[in-house]
Amino acid sequence: MAVRKIIQYPDPFLRTRCRDVSPSDPVLESVIRDLRDTLLSSPGVGLSAPQIGYPLRVILIDLSRAEGKMPILLINPIILAMDGPRVIREGCLSIPQYTANVERMEWVRVRGIDERGRDLELTATGLEAIAIQHEVDHLNGVLFIDRVSSLKRDLFRRKGYKGPMPALKK
Repeated sequence: MAVRKIIQYPDPFLRTRCRDVSPSDPVLESVIRDLRDTLLSSPGVGLSAPQIGYPLRVILIDLSRAEGKMPILLINPIILAMDGPRVIREGCLSIPQYTANVERMEWVRVRGIDERGRDLELTATGLEAIAIQHEVDHLNGVLFIDRVSSLKRDLFRRKGYKGPMPALKK
């Protein structure tokens, strides 16, 4: 089992714009294994390669615990279309103490490559669509706190956390 430490905000690595990765790249097998093992050992529903130290465009969404859906692994994902704006309460494994209201789209169409190197295009709705948007943002160095309209008004500590609020970029 290869559970990796999840990089925490404000580590500058989270602001890295990740590079595409070839399905034949020998490191990809380790990235995929580490994503699966790390996400499985966490309370999250999605994880991106940069959150565990790889500057590569790979994401994993696993709603099997929450909604009984099959996990989605996407290499080099591109969101083709999205619709249905909705404000939701969002958090992040890289900023574990905070949640905030973020506008996301209820529906997305995304294209990428699966772990066998095959082209994949899928449509997702609800939490699955929201998780895809969140993880693709990570690949572009964007955090959910960058999408909050009024940080001072809307950022909340999760219950029980007594530490300082993160220094947020404006």
